[in-house]
This record gives sequence, C-alpha cells and structure tokens, in this order.
Amino acid sequence: MKELSYATWPDFEKLAMKQGHCWCMYYQRPRPVRGKFSTAERGKMNRKAKETLVRQGRSHAALVYDGRIPVGWCQYGSREELPRIDAGRNYKKLEPVSGNKKLWRITCFFVDKEYRGQRVARTALRGALESIRKQGGGIVEAYPVVSKNLSKVAEWMWFGSPSMFRRERFKPVAPLGTGYHLMRRTILPS
Repeated sequence: MKELSYATWPDFEKLAMKQGHCWCMYYQRPRPVRGKFSTAERGKMNRKAKETLVRQGRSHAALVYDGRIPVGWCQYGSREELPRIDAGRNYKKLEPVSGNKKLWRITCFFVDKEYRGQRVARTALRGALESIRKQGGGIVEAYPVVSKNLSKVAEWMWFGSPSMFRRERFKPVAPLGTGYHLMRRTILPS
C-alpha cells in the first residue's frame, strides 16, 4: 500500500480513468460546480483539480496494489480538505465535534472491478486509518450507505458499508437522512 502523492499520481490516474469522471472531487469542493458540462468536460475539470490538490498535498488516499498494479483506494482527509460534508442539511443538524481533536473524514472507495470481493476496500480503509494515526490521529468520520436498496445500486458501495466500518471499531452516531449513517472512531497518534 502507498499514500497518494505526486509520485503515485500515475497509479491513481490509471484507476480513476476506470472509475469515470468523478476523480473523487465531489467532497473536495465546498459547493457543486455550476454550469452545463458534458461528462467528458466534467471529467477533465475534475482530473485537473485533483492533480492540483495532489501537487499541493491537499488530497489524501491510501492506494492498494497487487504487486505493482494499483487496484483500489480509500479517500480520506481533514475537514478542511473535504468541506462538502458540512453543507449537508442532515449533517448540519448534528452536534459539532467538540474539543481540540482533529476531524478526519473517509468519503470514497474505489476498487477495480477485477479485484472486487477480495477485501481491497478493507485493506485501503486500514491503510487510511494508519496514515491518520501517523499524522497525529483524531476523530475519524465515515458515511456508509444503509439503504435497503443497496444491492440494486452498486456505486453506493463507494461509501463503504456499516459492517466494514464496525469491523474497524467505528460506532454509529446518527442517520444522515434515509440512505446514509454517520459513524465515528477516535484514532490515537502513534
């Protein structure tokens, strides 16, 4: 496993091109990009924005490999790096995290379709948590999908499942509407 950096950007890029036009930029922007754009145009904008953030050290992910082949990732970051969560109306209703602990967020997973069902997401999550520990720890939030229609919407797995987070000692905090649930865990520094 490796950390997303400019050195590993080509590996991330290979996977992101398989993933589509998102490039895990949705939560990195405080607001949606306005305007009518084709899927291709949106993909180009997101790729450029992501690469800029990676160069600046403002985009984090734990990349998982099979040998030298990149096979998946878990995106994580600080509250400042992933501000879109704060705009959610259900999130705004919750009691804010208090104290002086840093707040981290886990927002997205992607696993190459050839490697799904092989615990790549779990490995990526563990890598992200270890990286957070090395960076001083803090409170880590996740937003897994709890919808009853989960089996019909495979892309919802990009957010992880409650059971995956429970295995890593995350605790449920509150529902975020009918489809998502906020879970948290405190990570102590190493």
